[in-house]
Amino acid sequence: MQLVRCRTSHILAVENITARQFGTRITSNQVKRLDGESIDQMHLPDDVTLAIRADVAVITTLSSQIEVVEKRLHEKVALDPDHALLTTVPGIGQTLATVILLEVGSIDRFPNVGNFASYSRCVDSQRMSNGKKKGEGNKKNGNPYMSWAFIEAATFAMRYCADAKRFYERKKARTNPVLARKALAHKLARACFHILKERKPFDVKRCFA
Repeated sequence: MQLVRCRTSHILAVENITARQFGTRITSNQVKRLDGESIDQMHLPDDVTLAIRADVAVITTLSSQIEVVEKRLHEKVALDPDHALLTTVPGIGQTLATVILLEVGSIDRFPNVGNFASYSRCVDSQRMSNGKKKGEGNKKNGNPYMSWAFIEAATFAMRYCADAKRFYERKKARTNPVLARKALAHKLARACFHILKERKPFDVKRCFA
C-alpha cells in the first residue's frame, strides 16, 4: 500500500499543476494516461513540462510494480471465500478486499464491531466535555491501511450505490464532506465486520436502515 500511496501523491501533484495552469483539474485516470506526446500538447512552460514529465515517469514505474504486487496478492487470497464476500460490499473491489483481508487476519481477534472499527481508524478520537471539544485521542492507534481502504471504499460507494450516496448526502448536510465520508467509511467497516463474522454477503438494507 505504500506504493499506492506514493503513486497517489504524484498523481495529485500533476492534478495540482494542471489546475494552476489551466484553472481546471484533470482526473486521476487522465493523469495515468499521460505520455510524452500528450504532455507536449499541453504547451506549458519548459519547467512545468519537466515537472509533469518527472511525476508521470514515477507514476508509470510505480503502476507497473503495483500491478506485479497486486497480482501476487490476489493469487494468494483469491480462493479464500471471505475475499468473495468482501467484494459484495459497495465500493470494495478485488484490491480493497485483498488489503482488508490481509490486514484483518482472523476476524476472531476482534471481540466486537466497535473494536474492529477502532482498529480500522473509523471512529472519532475527539474527547468531548459538556458538548465542547477538549482534545483528541491518539490518532495513530489502529491500522492506517485499513483506514485508507475504507475511505477509498466510501469514495467508490458514493458513486455506485444509491443508498450510500443518500447516507453521505445526509451526513454532509449536517457536517462537512470530510466527516460525511468518514461516517460512510465507518458504516462500511461495521458491515465488513458482520460479513466476516457471520459469513454472509453484504445486506444494503441492514447497513443503511
